[in-house]
Amino acid sequence: MKYNLLLADDDDDDCLFFKEALDCLPLNVNLSVVHDGCELLNYLNNNLKNLPDILFLDLNMPRKNGFECLLEIKLITELQNLPIIIFSTSLDTKIVDSVFEKGAIFYIRKPCDFAQLKKVIYDALLITEKNNFKQPTRANFILQA
Repeated sequence: MKYNLLLADDDDDDCLFFKEALDCLPLNVNLSVVHDGCELLNYLNNNLKNLPDILFLDLNMPRKNGFECLLEIKLITELQNLPIIIFSTSLDTKIVDSVFEKGAIFYIRKPCDFAQLKKVIYDALLITEKNNFKQPTRANFILQA
């Protein structure tokens, strides 16, 4: 499968590491990147006929944060089935529970180690495809390297 991915993250270093990790994986991937929540929603609304297979969404972004974006995306009929993986430095249980309830399909805490980053991205893509891009149980919602 060729994965068409979208990363929404305002941190240039995190975006670079994410892209480099993808380049090291034995997968066919096309990556697009947006740097804030407003840019994300504009991108999605302008690409309704060619949505990404998976959106990796950071929670802490300027202008509109990831949580606000998740809520808005789930209100737009054409975007409701877009698989969203939260990709954040935080691992606050209340936040994890909230984004699970709002329909994200996985939660990844950004690893500091490059090998762990590659592993967790690879696992996320394979498990997401295996699950037919559907949300798992809450017990399996957090992916860790």
